[in-house]
Amino acid sequence: MAIKSLNVQSLNIPFKHTFVHASAVRAMTEAVLVTVTNSDGIEGIGEGCPRRYVTGETIDSIRDFIETHREQCMTFRSVQDVKQWVAEHVSIIDQNPAAWCAVENACLDLFGKEAGLPIETLLGLPSLNGRFQYSAVLGTDNLQSFEKQLQRYRSVGFTDFKVKVTGRLQDDIDKLDRLHSFKDSKLRVRLDANNLWGDAERAWSYLKQLPGRITAIEEPLKVGDYDGCRWLAREMKVPIILDESFLRVDQFVLIQSDPLSTWIINIRVSKMGGILRALAVAKRAKEIGIPVIIGAQVGETSILTRAALTIANSYRDIVIAQEGAFGTLLLERDICDPSLMFGAGGQLDARAVSGPGLGLGLSP
Repeated sequence: MAIKSLNVQSLNIPFKHTFVHASAVRAMTEAVLVTVTNSDGIEGIGEGCPRRYVTGETIDSIRDFIETHREQCMTFRSVQDVKQWVAEHVSIIDQNPAAWCAVENACLDLFGKEAGLPIETLLGLPSLNGRFQYSAVLGTDNLQSFEKQLQRYRSVGFTDFKVKVTGRLQDDIDKLDRLHSFKDSKLRVRLDANNLWGDAERAWSYLKQLPGRITAIEEPLKVGDYDGCRWLAREMKVPIILDESFLRVDQFVLIQSDPLSTWIINIRVSKMGGILRALAVAKRAKEIGIPVIIGAQVGETSILTRAALTIANSYRDIVIAQEGAFGTLLLERDICDPSLMFGAGGQLDARAVSGPGLGLGLSP
């Protein structure tokens, strides 16, 4: 059925508490909502989270992208039309992944609702089922705030943690000491440096002073410093998680010859340019034998939480961690009903999602 309208609006939802890391301080969402409506009034919804320091995008650049491509996108009638546009506009999506993500998700949601099918069935993927285990994410707040967050996570049973490091050595030592003081054999801790150091030797000198067992280190060096990360992985004997340094499937050529223990890829649907491109990255990672994390932009609404479930569900055997699903635990309000968020033990039950398309509606 014909798409009658395609609209975009910015989402500025306050956080319940400020989230801090080495690249940014966030007190509210930085995202866009795209809605597509057919001639019967059925509506599809999509979300994109532009990050200047990740993909170079802004809210304004997403608006420009949609103004430029609106008429083409409104000609889509099926999943095949969407797939064809993705295949024919690789370089354009490379420059505007969050923008395209919002459009693609909205169209897939609409087509699923028109067909009465969830997007997994629409895309020929396994049906959503079971439970999804999420990681706790601890920002670079002061020690008092860190401890409060840590206690909240531990009180509901979290054992998997991502800790943002600050570059302030004693602060990071104190925080990791608090975390490892639980002496829980199930505890897993990985670090996220958000491109903190300019060279590998400085990073190694710093990181080797931190206490406790670390399972992986995310983006310790400047974006794209693969050689430095290889060296650091060898010295630290832990894998490097690529996030800002890995945005699209053609970047596998830069890492696929390395030992499998060198890398983990953080797949965030928005930065990858939508569900289809995220699936392509996960598929190639599985073929090579590289594990993945299903990540999230800070402040995502339930739309992107739901989109990420499609990837996590289809590639459970290579997913070593999943991030996001904060819903109204972080946001003052969610735009979706239901609001998808983890519960006890950091788990989200697939039964929380039902219905065609993404299975979500906008809150009244």
